[in-house]
Amino acid sequence: MSYHSVQHIKLTDLANQFGTPLYVYDANKIIEKIAILRDSFKNVHLKIKYACKANTNLAILKLMRKHGVEIDVVSPEELHLALKAGYAGEQITFTPSGVAFEEIALAAEAGARINLDNLDVLEKFGQKYGNTKGALIRIKPHVFGGGNEKIMTAHPESKFGISIHQKAEILAIVEKYNMKIIGLHQHTGSDVKNADAFTQAASAILDLAFSFKDLEIIDLGGGFKVAYKDGDIITDMQEVGEVLSNAFLDFSQKYGRELQLWFEPGKFLVSEAGTFLTTANTVKHDPIKTFVCVNSGLNHLGRPMMYGSYHDIFNASNEDESVQEEYRVVGYICETDTFSWSVDGKQGERRMNQVRAGDIIAMKNAGAYCYSMASQYNSRVRPAEVLVLDGQAHLIRQRETLEDILRNTIDIDL
Repeated sequence: MSYHSVQHIKLTDLANQFGTPLYVYDANKIIEKIAILRDSFKNVHLKIKYACKANTNLAILKLMRKHGVEIDVVSPEELHLALKAGYAGEQITFTPSGVAFEEIALAAEAGARINLDNLDVLEKFGQKYGNTKGALIRIKPHVFGGGNEKIMTAHPESKFGISIHQKAEILAIVEKYNMKIIGLHQHTGSDVKNADAFTQAASAILDLAFSFKDLEIIDLGGGFKVAYKDGDIITDMQEVGEVLSNAFLDFSQKYGRELQLWFEPGKFLVSEAGTFLTTANTVKHDPIKTFVCVNSGLNHLGRPMMYGSYHDIFNASNEDESVQEEYRVVGYICETDTFSWSVDGKQGERRMNQVRAGDIIAMKNAGAYCYSMASQYNSRVRPAEVLVLDGQAHLIRQRETLEDILRNTIDIDL
């Protein structure tokens, strides 16, 4: 299949039909990723809980549910989106960080499984529910893992989870209210390349698990590394699956019964399914650089500017490789918003087939933390979204209008 198409539909045809900027998602790629994860953990009782903060479009949530993937949410709004997508309360896990207890109670009343993130909410949950509602505890195992300091979540200074060194305080609260702790949770970070960080975190969690008698679940989070370019080092899912499955089965035997093993992938399931389409407004020839200025910016895809992340970029309008040039691909926002960051996290150029004004410039790995982090910065409207399913392109979110920007403003007389 051509790099310039999704399920045999040309990217340029999608751009012509729906306009740009445009997010396009390939349903087949998402289904493929679900199958890879299941195959890697086929010897254990696995549950996949999609971390929907990566992409909350209802069509994506419904696709996950159709293929047996449950859901992890981090806010009341995501909770309501999950319910609207057809998930039952018990299929939803609520994993917030530092939120008001009212949000936790709301999710609990909706029947969601709750990950308790600090000693304060553990105490309040025990006071309110005792042993009438089961809960999970999010543990911080003091493990470093992840592709960027901003997305490491299990190290000693991270805000996430209750430190594993606070075991005594945890157990005292659980005993005080006779709480029913049904699971232990941890999330190492994002873009973890090998089994080592997962193994260290899992070992710490499984050791702690023997202190709880009612466990049904061990939740090891997500963070599997995906490919951003040809030859990229990714998480070896077969290795991770084998190592963690063996450790989990050994633990279950010692614990005395089979438990469920949960993972919460977000980026792994949807990142590679997404392509972001923009139009080259102009090609700006500068004495030092040649800039391709597109009709988008950090307001629509902020990851390169926020994390220095690499996205493969190519000219979808020109498949002729005989003439190529080095281009710095930039946005239209009133500050530096370079898309073509290099692999070392610096502003860089991309060698592309010759670009002319009006060409469609495509950016890969745009399925996760792209639209979901988009904004109306510079009072620009957010793009449309399209899902390609069974060879058909479906509009799953309309492009915003000026009315959307003005919707909640109140015009007062001055």
